[in-house]
Amino acid sequence: MSRPRVWVSQPLFDDIVGQLAAHFELTLEREVRSYSSDELAERLAPLDGALVTLNERIGAAEIGSAGNLRAIANVGVGYNNLDLEALSAAGIVATNTPDVLTETTADLGFALLMATARRITEAEAFVREGRWRAWSFTTLLGADLHGSTLGILGLGRIGRAIARRARGFGMRVVYHNRSRLAPALEAELGASWLGFDDLLSASDHLVLVLPYTPASHHLIDARALARMKPTATLVNIARGGIVDELALADALAHGRLAGAGLDVFEGEPRVRPELLALKNLVLTPHIGSASLATRRAMVQLAVDNLIAAMGVGPNAGHPPSILNADALKAAGTGAAVAGAKNTTASKR
Repeated sequence: MSRPRVWVSQPLFDDIVGQLAAHFELTLEREVRSYSSDELAERLAPLDGALVTLNERIGAAEIGSAGNLRAIANVGVGYNNLDLEALSAAGIVATNTPDVLTETTADLGFALLMATARRITEAEAFVREGRWRAWSFTTLLGADLHGSTLGILGLGRIGRAIARRARGFGMRVVYHNRSRLAPALEAELGASWLGFDDLLSASDHLVLVLPYTPASHHLIDARALARMKPTATLVNIARGGIVDELALADALAHGRLAGAGLDVFEGEPRVRPELLALKNLVLTPHIGSASLATRRAMVQLAVDNLIAAMGVGPNAGHPPSILNADALKAAGTGAAVAGAKNTTASKR
């Protein structure tokens, strides 16, 4: 009986990905690249499982011919690259990698907060370009973090980690979620809930850490930016599509917002030229979780998820971080999942 076939869409860590070889026939990619919808459909068609990254957008069109596919492990906490409804309807289990990247991403978010407020990239360019002729009392004046009000839009795992860091800087923390946290957790974090508009107007610095959904698309638009203080800064470590980038560029260019720091972009890796032209904007290439230890932990969790979702290994049928448990129930668990290839195919 042939072994299940698994594809790994990008080069990751060979020693960790190699653990899959104990259970599956592996196809590994040796270079980072983008795939068209047709190319993804072609690669997924013969597979039983796949380990993918946010670069691969997978929905109904991409899985249409993948009659044996029963599990997709996403390396990342965000999963807007996966159409969960389509995957669930096809009985395909999807997983992600939460928790292991929380603290590292919060570190990067706070680094962007500091770099944006204190104009670090502008200052470095000022020195490197030879424009520093003499010390001046008013050169590159920025904004303080200590004693200021930090607004957090999306107080989930990463948002809470940022709130804990903010307390060390003596910042007042306000937040907005669709649902308020329990009073005890608010007290622990030193965070106060505000309505969305009130959060915008109260924040000296605003960080975005909310999931990207149709409802949050361009949530930070021209109207929202107009509610913010002209002295405020904005940091986005969530997903690029949450911010209307043209509206942001216009606000930054015309002094309606003091500065911004972006780790994510709507069309990444393409960055709008309107953003690149701005000096009061700190840019990083989606490196929120990019420490060696954390990226290795993410890949390990994705591998563990895939092995379990495929019905083998010590956690067979119980992947640690499943996104659509209904699909797992439909396919069966444990040994039933391992033998479900023909059954799953017949359901589609």
